Amino acid sequence: MCGAGTAPVTGFLPCADNRPPQPRDNRVMQQIHTTAALQSLAQQGSPATGAPARCSCRLSHFAGWDSITDERWPGAQMEQIASLRSPDAQEPTFAEYHPQGTRYDSPNAPIALAYFPTNRAGVWRCHDCGLQVLRYTEFGGYYIDHRVRVLDAALVQQAPDPAG
Repeated sequence: MCGAGTAPVTGFLPCADNRPPQPRDNRVMQQIHTTAALQSLAQQGSPATGAPARCSCRLSHFAGWDSITDERWPGAQMEQIASLRSPDAQEPTFAEYHPQGTRYDSPNAPIALAYFPTNRAGVWRCHDCGLQVLRYTEFGGYYIDHRVRVLDAALVQQAPDPAG
């Protein structure tokens, strides 16, 4: 994510406002606006069975918004392919969606486009194994915490508007 005072995402030009970063090579990053589009993208990125487990990206076990350090992020083999952040939202909601009583870090928590933290994430794909993950950066008072979660098509859900 780009924003005032944050470091640019590798391979992307930083933004001066809350818009997602744009690729350096002037191609347009896909902007996901609907659950159907996110579901379609998730299904396209399903890697071959077992491939992610053997891949050097080692992201297949990140199932529930797990922290990942810059040192562990396999940036050389990852490419951001889409943004889930609405370009019209100055400050996306922090409301979470857990109809089955899951928690933020639960591996089986739903992936709902309009809800935190999905509404602040980008979709990244591994060049080697095809695994797609959601990634966002949490900014606290004294820390920056990168979070990653596998984009599992089975968990993408249509959810009611958080604004009511």
